[in-house]
Amino acid sequence: MLDAPAKRSVTIGGHRTSVSLEDAFWKVLGQKARELGRPRAALIAEIDRKRPPEVGLATALRLFVLDSVQNHDPA
Repeated sequence: MLDAPAKRSVTIGGHRTSVSLEDAFWKVLGQKARELGRPRAALIAEIDRKRPPEVGLATALRLFVLDSVQNHDPA
């Protein structure tokens, strides 16, 4: 269960960026995106748009995953 963060590139608003997350977070993000019927990159872009500027993208993604798992909520 313990793994090092994996850096992946995503496109948000037409700009490429890299995000480092542990594999467990990448997996849940992919599952949630499939449940919502959209690409993982689109879900990440939506989370990015909604996050406050003082919260980093990786943190926002981890918090999204935590919230969705705790609430068993697809989005």
